[in-house]
Amino acid sequence: METRMNLRTTCMVLVASIVTLGAGSLLWHSPAGAADATPAAPAAKPYTVKDGNKVDMNTYKGFLYYGDACLRCHGPDGSGSSYAPNLTQVLKRLTKEQVENTVINGKKDVSQSSDLVMPAFGTDADVVENLDNIYDYLLARSDGALGRGHPEHLEQ
Repeated sequence: METRMNLRTTCMVLVASIVTLGAGSLLWHSPAGAADATPAAPAAKPYTVKDGNKVDMNTYKGFLYYGDACLRCHGPDGSGSSYAPNLTQVLKRLTKEQVENTVINGKKDVSQSSDLVMPAFGTDADVVENLDNIYDYLLARSDGALGRGHPEHLEQ
């Protein structure tokens, strides 16, 4: 399963590099700190939110799949529960790759004071195929761009 995650992450990084840098940049890359290097532009958000609760179709799908797979433990709107963390706060400290790894491979954190177990969703096709959408929804919530409740999807 870890090989699958590493391959998925590698492919995502490669595609992001091609899109961000352009295909020609894969053939030549100036060293870090080069005099002609330009500062990187801030990364675009993977979601669109307008009027506080209208979202793009992928973010809307993320809301729906979150409701199917994550809500029962992490609570409405990713706000957490007595036995699962608030995902809007988790996304402030973990990278997308760390979140994907936890969702796909699961996590077990057992100590004297707690017994926290995140089941692996790597075999759930609905979750794996919509992981980017779920992440986008939770990131919009985490960033404060999207409020609580059922979002509407933007007509595009």
